[in-house]
Amino acid sequence: MYKAGDDLVAETAKNGIDAIDRRILRALQEDGRMTIQALSERVGLSPSPCLRRVRALEKAGVISGYGASIDQKAVGLPVSVFISIKLERQRAGNLDAFGAAISRWPEVMECYLMTGQFDFLLRVVCSDLEAYERFLRERLTQLDGVASIESSFSLGPVKFSRVLPL
Repeated sequence: MYKAGDDLVAETAKNGIDAIDRRILRALQEDGRMTIQALSERVGLSPSPCLRRVRALEKAGVISGYGASIDQKAVGLPVSVFISIKLERQRAGNLDAFGAAISRWPEVMECYLMTGQFDFLLRVVCSDLEAYERFLRERLTQLDGVASIESSFSLGPVKFSRVLPL
């Protein structure tokens, strides 16, 4: 069945996002709980076309989800550790196996496949140094194919943003 918004989804997927979409995305990044009424006023559209655009951006995968930003210290996870991992071999199977293993661990907040000296960069959060040591001993060092692990402890964020510069 054809829906009126399908043309907008197809156009968004084909041509990318326009200036109005960018205003919508900027506003939603700042406040994802904003009502459609407030959003439409902020971007200069009436509510119905604004809602159609939001739904099209969601359907096209530009908006991948909504969530709350949680202060990690407030929930008892004040320690951030950046871990550089070098694998023994950089074959696709080894890279995939490592990625599959660490993606099951809730302490790993981010993981990036890297170029350069190391193969992966992880950001891990934990409650204290003992918790990090347990993570290191019981999980990370137990993985096959890990050649080296280098940990750097964050003293604190200088800048942290989830808002893309649109």
